[in-house]
Amino acid sequence: MSIAFEIFERVARASKDVGQAPAAPSRDVHPFDERNIHPEISTVSKKLFDDGHYSQATFEAFKFLDNKVKTLSGIQESGFSLMMNAFNEKGPKIQLTDLATVSEKDEQIGYRYIFAGTMAGIRNPRGHENLVDPIDLCLDHLSLASVLMRRLDVRKTP
Repeated sequence: MSIAFEIFERVARASKDVGQAPAAPSRDVHPFDERNIHPEISTVSKKLFDDGHYSQATFEAFKFLDNKVKTLSGIQESGFSLMMNAFNEKGPKIQLTDLATVSEKDEQIGYRYIFAGTMAGIRNPRGHENLVDPIDLCLDHLSLASVLMRRLDVRKTP
């Protein structure tokens, strides 16, 4: 009987966590490192993020992106209009590809609209409204800003 009891006890102990959600992972790594947030975005957004100001962290990231494009392009506009003019595939101020093939032209056009869309859809609402973003939405926005910054980092011109 004791062998049967020992087997029962081992099975019971081994199955005690079956059906339970796994424990939350330890947050030894900052979410910016987990998401590989661009270093320049971190410079303007990390303290705001750490203090729980998620909407403001997002706004500052896209304001930084806007100013970066303004500086690179030399165009004295901002937001949607700046992006549409700076990345215009017919004589772009910021050229992302060689524009030699249909695919390269499509990529330039696509990024033109992505840059412009982030200004209209992400930056502007946070600049004009009192929004309260949850942490995951903020991290998603900062990840997108990082993708765009990295695309600028490998541009063709200027």
